[in-house]
Amino acid sequence: MLQFKIPDAFSFIIQLIICISVVGLFVSILIDFTLYTRDDHIKREKKSIVETGTMTLFLFAFYLILMTKIGIVPIYDNNLKHIVITIGTIAIVCGCIMNIIGRFNLGRNWANHIKIYEEHTLVQKGMYKIVRHPLYSSIMLMFYGAVLVYRNILCFLAVTFIFIPFMYYRAKQEETLLIQAFSEYNEYKKRTGMFFPKIIKK
Repeated sequence: MLQFKIPDAFSFIIQLIICISVVGLFVSILIDFTLYTRDDHIKREKKSIVETGTMTLFLFAFYLILMTKIGIVPIYDNNLKHIVITIGTIAIVCGCIMNIIGRFNLGRNWANHIKIYEEHTLVQKGMYKIVRHPLYSSIMLMFYGAVLVYRNILCFLAVTFIFIPFMYYRAKQEETLLIQAFSEYNEYKKRTGMFFPKIIKK
């Protein structure tokens, strides 16, 4: 249940939506592992400390912080509280949808660790037309959505100062190999933001 007193029906609906979104995310990850995990036709490869396992560990740490109820920022106005929770839930749902679509766009190019396959393609369609790393952006969005739903300042700090820097580190690792593999990647970088849509394009 949510960590504050709100109408039971509202609480149930919010929790149901969040659970469906989280399950949807993990099912899509499982599908990627099932369909696309392979060790053949690899052109370039780099192991990374930031992968599905460590991201899942962060999720568990995030959940444990929520369970301790330490760091909750109280909102005493019920209407404002419901608005914040609703906005957070919408962010979680949007992040889930963005992640699933991004995985569909990426297809066989996906890998848990960083790999460039012989038949690798530079995906620039769908979510990849909006940002260069939509899978990471979408998970950030889901985490920040959860921060709003549960109004936890410690979770906000953990996402901002631990999760995002690790995602940036992983993204830079990937881009090092992508630049080597695709001559057009630098042009793609100029017109497409890393985690957020680029407003002013170079």
